[in-house]
Amino acid sequence: MSQHNQAAISPSTLYVVPTPIGNLGDITQRALAVLGSVDLIAAEDTRHTGLLLQHFAINAQLFALHDHNEQSKADILIAKLKDGHSIALVSDAGTPLINDPGYHLVRRCREEGIRVIPLPGACAAITAMSAAGLPSDRFCYEGFLPAKTKSRCDTLRSLEEEPRTLIFYESTHRLLDSLQDMVTVWGPERYVVLARELTKTWENIKGAPVGELLAWVKEDEVRRKGEMVLIVEGHKVQSDDAIPSEALRTLALLQKELPLKKAAALTAEIHGVKKNALYKYALEQADSE
Repeated sequence: MSQHNQAAISPSTLYVVPTPIGNLGDITQRALAVLGSVDLIAAEDTRHTGLLLQHFAINAQLFALHDHNEQSKADILIAKLKDGHSIALVSDAGTPLINDPGYHLVRRCREEGIRVIPLPGACAAITAMSAAGLPSDRFCYEGFLPAKTKSRCDTLRSLEEEPRTLIFYESTHRLLDSLQDMVTVWGPERYVVLARELTKTWENIKGAPVGELLAWVKEDEVRRKGEMVLIVEGHKVQSDDAIPSEALRTLALLQKELPLKKAAALTAEIHGVKKNALYKYALEQADSE
């Protein structure tokens, strides 16, 4: 075993180990050290992980843990951990549990008082977010949209007024349908960034209003191939919506007795709203009447 594969491993511990989402150079030194030193690696697909380990000359015992068997196999792994074994949890790509198996096992470990050590590393959602050029101070990760049109539209409708940046994963065969439903539900102007094949040779990041993005994707079949992340601009509140309705009622009442400037100043003081926003709103209302 090569030197970089040695690590001080704690017994009876589950290590959550991210693996590259494309470029193998993105694996961390610590991930290699842990994978090379644990007693067992619980993998989403043992063949897939086997190839990764082979690439880095790591010999390890593998255990299949995927969506279909996780709840039944968790008991076996918990027993091994209690017995003093160290286990690494990996998925096919990226950080386990983020749209990948592992939740039931980690939850059971927490309930049983078994130590869980998470390693930082690759995650497609965060990688895409960092290059999208959309607000990243607040965002919500939504995973994959539902497969059926009605459920997908219902989900999009429920997120229509979400002000945070939205992150979705999408598959090759559903990309066009999802973009089309976004146009239908949110209108063609909502800004969306399509990040495709991140860290791989054909990496491509394209942002546009969703109507334009849909047309762009339709132009070339290649543009809908590979692993994809959609980053969607949050709902923008119109300035008049930002003024609470109680403040607008107060402004309307005061305007009957006072000049607009005075009414706006008093309303601003009562409700803690910007005076200029109230003044502007009242002028716009007067113009539209």
